[in-house]
Amino acid sequence: MKRYTIAAIRSRLMLSTAALPVSVPAAPAVRPAARIRSIDALRGLVILLMLVDHTREFFYFHAQVPDPMNVEATDPALFFTRLSAHLCAPIFVALTGLGAWLYGNKTAEVSGGSAAGAASAFLLKRGLFLVVLELTLVNFAWGFSLTPPILYLQVIWVIGLSMIALAGLAHLPRAWLIAVGLVLALGHNLLDPIAFAEGPAHVLWAVLHDRSLMDLPWGGQVRTSYPLLPWIGVAALGYAIGPWFVGPQGARLRRLVVTGLGALALFALLRSINLYGDPTPWSVQDTPLRTAMSVLNVTKYPPSADFLLLTLGLGALILAGLERASDRLIGLLAVFGGAPLFFYLIHLYGLHLLNLAALALFGPNQGQGFSVPGVAALWALAAVVAVPCWFACRWFARIKRASDRPWMKYL
Repeated sequence: MKRYTIAAIRSRLMLSTAALPVSVPAAPAVRPAARIRSIDALRGLVILLMLVDHTREFFYFHAQVPDPMNVEATDPALFFTRLSAHLCAPIFVALTGLGAWLYGNKTAEVSGGSAAGAASAFLLKRGLFLVVLELTLVNFAWGFSLTPPILYLQVIWVIGLSMIALAGLAHLPRAWLIAVGLVLALGHNLLDPIAFAEGPAHVLWAVLHDRSLMDLPWGGQVRTSYPLLPWIGVAALGYAIGPWFVGPQGARLRRLVVTGLGALALFALLRSINLYGDPTPWSVQDTPLRTAMSVLNVTKYPPSADFLLLTLGLGALILAGLERASDRLIGLLAVFGGAPLFFYLIHLYGLHLLNLAALALFGPNQGQGFSVPGVAALWALAAVVAVPCWFACRWFARIKRASDRPWMKYL
């Protein structure tokens, strides 16, 4: 057996290496980072709260609740059920902005170019898609009518328009974006006294700030349920916190907790002053519980400064908590949050079909108001509906991940 010195071995290795091709295969492209599961879990949590609220509106247990609520007449269980659903729209819109930043950042890492440019292009196209979706499939789901007497412009509509606005705002420096977001979200109540008579200015102001019912030229009416200006501010603030989610988790958690507590402290300050922040001031009631209900009875349409401070403050704290939650809980909630638009459509159509079936079997609901057992039945029914929706969302998310069709990313 031949024996080689170290020098001989080194010499042979150098010769072998020299025989290799000079060109080296290019390094694989950087793959986008995985989805942040705590964000999907937060979206999934508010999706379930939305399901309960839509079950209340849609199903056999139908019970209308005004905005703001009537503290003296509303059952406390129903009041807090509706209050929990207040989290949905602000968190959806804020996470829309956050998701746009993460999308632009991942795209820039993979293909180069401007993160703001990539986010802007995506926001514009998906925003237009959502506006069309609200006017077609979503409105049809509520009434099963191709010519509804009232066309409702609701949360999908305002998310779409907020994305279109954010497509332009995304190019601002981050400090300016935060300033615009805060002014629109917290300062828009200064515009409450402004009103316009019938005409183009009234229509524009109804879309931007006033919740109005307007006649359509071809018959029927349109309801601007979600006036736009404050929601643009929420989307801008969500986009602005995007850099928190590419840094260390500890720093992100501290920022979320400080932001959440700060928003709730400002909410408490404004409500204690009782002069600005919500069109409906609170008042002392006959019991401590109803006084607390009066303090929390904030206006959603359009979302008052107090409404946004309360809901977004709680949302930031819940997101911080979900960052530390168990993998099992995160996994269950993230299934809903990973396919939110798909869930939105199937739950509306499913609830409407169940409502028609209940009406056929039992006739109209003749009950007046809601008691605690009625609210418990409402939550139980929503839980039953959630189960098949969970499996449907898991199935759709797998199809979406496996698809290479560009339009799938808009769903």
